Amino acid sequence: MRDEENIRKVEQLGVDWMGFIFYRKSLRYTGGKLAYIPEKVKRVGIFVDEDIDSLLALADNNRLQILQLHGNESPAYCNALRDKGFSVIKSFGISIDEPFPIVLTERYEGCCDYFLFDTKSPLYGGTGRKFNRELLLDYRGGTPFLLSGGISPEDAESVKYFSHPKYIGIDVNSRFEIAPAIKDIELIRILIEHFR
Repeated sequence: MRDEENIRKVEQLGVDWMGFIFYRKSLRYTGGKLAYIPEKVKRVGIFVDEDIDSLLALADNNRLQILQLHGNESPAYCNALRDKGFSVIKSFGISIDEPFPIVLTERYEGCCDYFLFDTKSPLYGGTGRKFNRELLLDYRGGTPFLLSGGISPEDAESVKYFSHPKYIGIDVNSRFEIAPAIKDIELIRILIEHFR
């Protein structure tokens, strides 16, 4: 999210969390300072290998509550952010044709509040493509996770009924946009109504 009017409209729909990208190479980069800071949602800052002091300054200036990490951040880095009072989401790319990365997620158990499982990409962030969600049945960790990866309006039924004891919600982005960082209000409204 980036545009003030669009943020306000999505906020009024009753979403739980709202993401703001602070990675400068992203088409959805916020510019470093939110045009409008929503109060009715949890504010999530998305970062990629950001210097920790810079990240903390951005989080403070934008009153972020949750930090979502998409780079090569270490477990110690995650712990340092949690020690500062933030909830931490660590993102993991799931390959379309490889097994679930059990060894990788095990390293982050106990130092993250949530995991996010997205489609693996050579770049940082999402691809807008789906991965085989059945691979997540191999996840036996204790950290709750969000499902991402090319979720579209047509997937509402399948993600609603996806079953895993640690599955807590979905992360949607490009398939619900009319332009980078501009959400389609009607599509988001329909999705929320379907889930609730």
